[in-house]
Amino acid sequence: MAIEIAYDRRGTGEPLVLLHGIGHRWQAWQPVLDRLATDHDVIAVDLPGFGASPALPPGRGYDMPAAVETIAEFFTELGLDRPHVAGNSLGGVLSLELASRDLVRSATALSPGGFWTPRDRAWALRVLTMIRRGGTLPGGTRLLHWKYPRLAGASLLYGHPSKMSEETMLADLASMVASPAFDEVADAARDYVYDSPQPTVPVTVAWGTRDRILWPRQAARAAELLPRARHVWLHRCGHVPMVDEPEQVASLILATCARASVTPA
Repeated sequence: MAIEIAYDRRGTGEPLVLLHGIGHRWQAWQPVLDRLATDHDVIAVDLPGFGASPALPPGRGYDMPAAVETIAEFFTELGLDRPHVAGNSLGGVLSLELASRDLVRSATALSPGGFWTPRDRAWALRVLTMIRRGGTLPGGTRLLHWKYPRLAGASLLYGHPSKMSEETMLADLASMVASPAFDEVADAARDYVYDSPQPTVPVTVAWGTRDRILWPRQAARAAELLPRARHVWLHRCGHVPMVDEPEQVASLILATCARASVTPA
């Protein structure tokens, strides 16, 4: 059975695929899309079971090998031959796994999962699940209409929570609540740590200094396991840095893509 994946596509140039985090949707990349599209054919996807993409067909799994296979099939369906890829959180570690398998030309990973201790992993999954459940409680979404509760909630995800509008937060939360794959992806994450072979393509790993989901200390583990990658701090950024510092994030992704042009394929 064919896999259905929703996506937004714009721009021209070498293809660049953008992968969001658990519970999010392609609109997470909205602040950087137009900037990236000036140089690339940008495809921002809704991962299966998130955003407008339906859940996977019966028999398809959500563990990491299955997720990589799904994205690789999506590349084939769109005729993408080793595109560039950038991802955040879940999408970040998916990008690294794709790079490890030489399925992409370059990879930019923003606060990627998988470099956690068991305690860090439990914290991240607990907080994200709490946010999702909050959207199902009576009056849970009404709190987002009030400035200070909205800023408090947004501070878990963003270094500059005031940059996130009420409208976008409500839409993101509604999408997260409705995600049919959230629980299965979270369950798969409980048994996952990154331990794949070193990628040979250009890789950048960037971490927000104000990340409150995947704490910045995890960047040290990423640097240990990926010594050939470029490692960058995103100062004053939270877990979803595209909102906090869109120009900085876009420039970082574009620079990583450009490195592939001077690196033998």
